[in-house]
Amino acid sequence: MSTLNKVMLIGNLGDNVKMHYFDGGNCVGRFPIATSESYTSKQTGERITNTEWHNIVVRNKAAEVCEKYLKKGDKIYVEGRIKSRQWQSEDGNTRYSTEIQVQDFTFLTPKSDVATQQQSSNNSMINNNSNDVKHDVKNDNDDLPF
Repeated sequence: MSTLNKVMLIGNLGDNVKMHYFDGGNCVGRFPIATSESYTSKQTGERITNTEWHNIVVRNKAAEVCEKYLKKGDKIYVEGRIKSRQWQSEDGNTRYSTEIQVQDFTFLTPKSDVATQQQSSNNSMINNNSNDVKHDVKNDNDDLPF
């Protein structure tokens, strides 16, 4: 029987994409994303939110696309695999890191110019045909990418 190493996350960028370029034209982009869960404590009745941070690694052309279009705070869906690594720090200590190696991603934050174009297009369609239903771009964030 084979094994499976697959991760699917929807979260918000905690920082801009940091790029590292190598000889031969390859590159790696790294950024953290935050996922959160909220619940109400049965004992106190207060709303509690737990946030988990994930180190995301994307390579080559995909990294360049992420650097170009993503910024801190944007929502993204990533699909990939967990990879752990270790290295020696400058002070000689062994350090460990767990990363998500991205295999696929989808941007979930609509860009303002795209939203403006869609809204303007929707308004002109409504003016041309009063039977059309207006599509609210702001509510598109609720749709899942899969």
